[in-house]
Amino acid sequence: MDIEPFTLERWFAAHEHEADIMLAESGIRSLPASRFDLDPGNLGYVIPTNGEPKLRAEVGARYGRTADEVLFTCGAQEANFLVFLSLLNDDDHAVVVTPTYQSLHSVPESLADVTCVDLEPPEWTLDPDAVAKAIRPDTSLIVVNNPNNPTGRYHSQETIEALYEIAADHGAYLLCDEVYRLLAEDPIPPVASMGQYGISTTSLTKAYGLAGLRFGWLAGPPEIINAAWNWKDYTTISPSPLSQHIAQQALDTENEREILTTNRTLAHKNRQTTRAFLDRHGLDWYDPVGVNGFVTVPDGFATGMSFCERVVREESVVLAPGDAFGYPNRFRIGFGLPSEALTAGLSRLDTFFDRHS
Repeated sequence: MDIEPFTLERWFAAHEHEADIMLAESGIRSLPASRFDLDPGNLGYVIPTNGEPKLRAEVGARYGRTADEVLFTCGAQEANFLVFLSLLNDDDHAVVVTPTYQSLHSVPESLADVTCVDLEPPEWTLDPDAVAKAIRPDTSLIVVNNPNNPTGRYHSQETIEALYEIAADHGAYLLCDEVYRLLAEDPIPPVASMGQYGISTTSLTKAYGLAGLRFGWLAGPPEIINAAWNWKDYTTISPSPLSQHIAQQALDTENEREILTTNRTLAHKNRQTTRAFLDRHGLDWYDPVGVNGFVTVPDGFATGMSFCERVVREESVVLAPGDAFGYPNRFRIGFGLPSEALTAGLSRLDTFFDRHS
């Protein structure tokens, strides 16, 4: 298994720690630990190691699935990784919709043959016919994330159902990374609820503001869950009992409603602020769902990387170069942070643009 370096994570490792303001964060602002009861009891393994059965049943009900069709993981990253290990090898083929978070194509590429199907800018539309044309007899998996990272495009229910039918018609699975789904005002049904070939992965990171929990799950058919659980014995074994304890509180109906309502309001407000900033400077994006926008690089800069390097060096503000997503003419901006911090970051960018205009 040979895998490409994770360009975005290496960029963050080089710059995030010492910079003053992070304008490339891909999730909503973090909640304080003091909001929750932090005593899970004894710090042993969660037994059974796939997660507490009652909580898995509650999560499974969101997808029309049982507790045995849910596996708790260390974030969505592990959930996706376990699915790829369970479904892909040298004899398999996968179709991946890009641009996307790098692990959603780099991990499959390390395990199997992969065909990428690009979204169509500037609105980043997804053509199901293009996915259908990429299918081969050995295709076992189609991969999409919705809403999309980095573009913020939220593909319609009709489009995702078309992808599901394409997968099902060929006996392949559709994996949808849905970490931003609950930041939408009117979320479409999750892919795992669409039928036996649907797999959903998500976490409490992006929409809930609980990145530090490293708590996520995958929901899908039992054969995939069992295979992924088998691989999980070799990765993290069980969820963290502290993470699961806090997750159970966050997913309580009343708490969850309050968290998501507050976070959607923040995302809406910050999106308007960011849109006004981009308009002032003549920069374009597709109006996103979630808390990421994929923005055109300003005139005078050859690539997103050269632009972002100058910004972090001169203003101590971190943006994400579009080069990390295969689009060197773009950069990603994250606007999920507290509004005061967003305003401060955009003010520094105003100063940067004034200096380089």
